[in-house]
Amino acid sequence: MFLNIDFSSDLPIYEQIRRQIILALARGDIDYGYELPSVRNLAADIGVNLHTVNKAYNLLEEDGIIEIDRRRGSKIVDKSLPIKEEKREDIFENLDFLISLSKLKGINKEEMISLVEKIYGF
Repeated sequence: MFLNIDFSSDLPIYEQIRRQIILALARGDIDYGYELPSVRNLAADIGVNLHTVNKAYNLLEEDGIIEIDRRRGSKIVDKSLPIKEEKREDIFENLDFLISLSKLKGINKEEMISLVEKIYGF
């Protein structure tokens, strides 16, 4: 798995890992059932503390994106698993904020729709 970590970013590394895995899945770069590298291997590959990767994986598990099995490792779960209601609410709150910020910063509706269509594969 290729992750592009920006060590100078204000975004914490664990959040960069989390987001890049979610983006890779949404874009089809990885698929359901994909086995993620072990925490130790990924930490060594990108040069970060294993606790950083562990935090990213735990957040992905909370998001319902991955399943962690201490013996078999971590893998992307089937998308048919239901989302918890509080996660759905969090997503809508974040979308509301990001869309509002985008509007205020001059990103027009057509650009937003184009991005949504790109992610959903229309």
